[in-house]
Amino acid sequence: MSFNLKSVDTVESISREDFKKNYLDKRKPLIIKGLTKDWPAREKWSTEYFKEIAGDIEVKLVDNSKADPKKVINASIASMKFGEYLDLIKREPTQLRIFFFNLFKHRPELIDDVKIPKELMGGFIESMPAMFFGGSKAITFLHYDIDLPHLFHTHFGGRKHIILFDNKWKKRLYCLPNTTYALEDYDVANPDFEKFPALKGVEGYEVFLEHGDTLFMPTGMWHWMRYIDGSFSLTLRAWDQSISRKVASVWSLFMHGAVDSAIKVVFRERYAIWREKLAFEIAEKELKKDLKKAG
Repeated sequence: MSFNLKSVDTVESISREDFKKNYLDKRKPLIIKGLTKDWPAREKWSTEYFKEIAGDIEVKLVDNSKADPKKVINASIASMKFGEYLDLIKREPTQLRIFFFNLFKHRPELIDDVKIPKELMGGFIESMPAMFFGGSKAITFLHYDIDLPHLFHTHFGGRKHIILFDNKWKKRLYCLPNTTYALEDYDVANPDFEKFPALKGVEGYEVFLEHGDTLFMPTGMWHWMRYIDGSFSLTLRAWDQSISRKVASVWSLFMHGAVDSAIKVVFRERYAIWREKLAFEIAEKELKKDLKKAG
């Protein structure tokens, strides 16, 4: 069994006016297959190339384990040379992934291989291009980005499976209070509706990205990702232009970052148990409200 998932609109290219009217303003996802057609990165970037230019860099790794309530989210479990890691993900299946890696800090010349799509919108955070690497068993847990940017997520070197949800489903996704991520006890690709009844009826999108494809994810969109092949992605981030969204971003960083971290340090497991229990209560209450509204 699965969520009620539909496909994401796919285009080869799109005008600024069409993009703004039908996707940016409506906060609707979109796949742009030809966005990278004139990027040097599309032909140039590979695990072998990165190994050659940056193989000696020490990288921190995470896996699919449920977050430790005593640690910050995405805390590393191991480290190794970047080149050794790249060999690993091409050689065999592994859960190990690299989260939010600014390779450009180490090799600034790589920015010349990317063309930021300013023809579609403004607000890009050019100082924060982030890369993500994963083996063919690696999964990124269900979450939305804490600072609420728009995301242009381009995949390279293989395939990636992505499931998306609009933020309106936040409570029924068992979002943990004071966080931007969901309870990690259910399988997003195959949810147990008996154990997690609020998930039944939730609507979302399903995406399969291939080399060079770019997925636009609007601000606040929930995303879960699975690497089908050992491969990597680049995310370009852009601020929403509205004042209200900028205020929401600052509040989210404070509440879901600083406040949550401080409480976690003090109360640890007790805090984790409390918020998981509350996530169930909120989800069930929201389900009852939606069922009543539906008739």
